[in-house]
Amino acid sequence: MIRTMGHSEALAADAIQRKRLAHWEDALAGVLRGKRDVIRLSVACLLARGHLLIEDVPGVGKTTLAHALARSVDCEFHRLQFTSDMLPGDVLGVTVYNARTESFEFKRGPVFTNFLLADEINRTTPKTQSALLEAMNERQVSVDGETYALPDPFMVIATQNPVEHHGTYPLPESQLDRFLMRLRIGYPDAASEKEILRAGGESGTSVERILSGSDLAAVREDVERVRVDDAILDYLLAIVEKTRNYDLLALGVSPRGTQALHRAVQALALLEGRDYALPEDVKRLAVPVFAHRVLLNTRVSLTQRSTDSTEKVIREILTQVEVPV
Repeated sequence: MIRTMGHSEALAADAIQRKRLAHWEDALAGVLRGKRDVIRLSVACLLARGHLLIEDVPGVGKTTLAHALARSVDCEFHRLQFTSDMLPGDVLGVTVYNARTESFEFKRGPVFTNFLLADEINRTTPKTQSALLEAMNERQVSVDGETYALPDPFMVIATQNPVEHHGTYPLPESQLDRFLMRLRIGYPDAASEKEILRAGGESGTSVERILSGSDLAAVREDVERVRVDDAILDYLLAIVEKTRNYDLLALGVSPRGTQALHRAVQALALLEGRDYALPEDVKRLAVPVFAHRVLLNTRVSLTQRSTDSTEKVIREILTQVEVPV
């Protein structure tokens, strides 16, 4: 925690914050066993004021993690199960005529919340998917010529299955670019899966409330004060520039992606107990922040066009950019 206060007060405040953040991660780890790294990155995404896309096969805990992350903060939460017949009005809200007042009234949709869980977002049509674009980027929605501000904090946590393609609509690049991170959970190890079995398979989504809305706002302010030296900024920008000129990529990282990595690096450093960023923070976050923002070119065969391929390209780029010392 970075404050203008006496040295002893600052140390005490730092210790309290580190303890609270550790307790937060421990609570989430009790819900999603054996996935500490995924949990830390999810919390970093929230602290960096970003939106999160969790992409993996069914049954590994995508919805469980999203639900627990949202419920761990004492704010309003809505869950939407996206389907092919869902309309934009089902997300944003609709304007209806009130016969009693003889006037039109706007009925707010589920998007007017602090945390929106968009379950299986790729099962709804592109028209409904695009309804979230303005909300995710500008924290507001426009309906019938009127603009309505969304509450603060506002975070979209979306899930999707990358394997099953029947009846799905892949998210376009413009939509993917709104997500600060894309994470994959993966299968648990044997010891963690044994714990799940002993617990009776309970999902444990009733995680305790760890932070209030004001607590979250205060931590986010501390994130913005984390120091990122010029050498690390140059390192980050060199990686970005490499994606824009790499032979295997037709689309490199956008300026929005550059800003996303910068904020994520600050958030991760704070979670690691530091008020300064390290090159290792950039390397650790490059794949979850960048892999869904780049597009493979036509030289890559159709069989190679997968999540693994874009992640592999980002990892290759990391080996080719000099790390500052």
